[in-house]
Amino acid sequence: MKLSFKFALAALAMPFALSAPFAVAQVAEPEARQDLGALKLAAEQFLRTQASGLPGEVKVTVGSIDPRMKLPACATPEAFFPSSSKAWGKTTVGIRCSVPSPWTIYVSAKVQVHGDYMVAAVPLAQGQTITEADLAKVKGDLTAMPAGIITDASQAIGRTVANSVRLGSPLRQDALRNQQAIQQGQAVRVILNGAGFSVSSEARALNNANEGQLTQVRTSNGQVISGIAKLGGIVELTY
Repeated sequence: MKLSFKFALAALAMPFALSAPFAVAQVAEPEARQDLGALKLAAEQFLRTQASGLPGEVKVTVGSIDPRMKLPACATPEAFFPSSSKAWGKTTVGIRCSVPSPWTIYVSAKVQVHGDYMVAAVPLAQGQTITEADLAKVKGDLTAMPAGIITDASQAIGRTVANSVRLGSPLRQDALRNQQAIQQGQAVRVILNGAGFSVSSEARALNNANEGQLTQVRTSNGQVISGIAKLGGIVELTY
């Protein structure tokens, strides 16, 4: 009986002894992870905002984020452009978090801008002055075009061809030069435009100037003034 009683006491004590370590152990809460889809959406919204003023229909494509990336959750992730990146063509967007745990990642993206641009409707010879009949408007992805592409006919009409342009080739700013509007010593007409009035007088040009350039003239009373050269021997001032 004594052995049985001791055995029974030992048997009753065993569950408590086995359960004691588990009674004091605490299960750690899993750390909240960042929703990667939300980061991709933040990058897309950032690019759309940056591209809102571009001349055409904007299409934004954001690359995938590695699903194996385990980032701590961020309350306010911030999208930004790394150095030299912009909302044009193939680009990169950075996304960073400051609190509660700082981290930064980079996502590849592409911004396409479908809009109008000007091409040569006829072969253009060097020195030729561009007219409206020399131009044709086509539509395409402007980000795939050469830098300085001309998107409006007014940017080309009246300018001269610096280098010959083949039929159907896109027109670039560096392929055209402004037509000379003023020659040094030329008698010019100075037009002063103000709020509700316009006054003109005669003067003489002190230098050569292409259309749209700043030039200086001397008036009949000897005063030297500056204005914008216009075709037809006109210098325009605005007050």
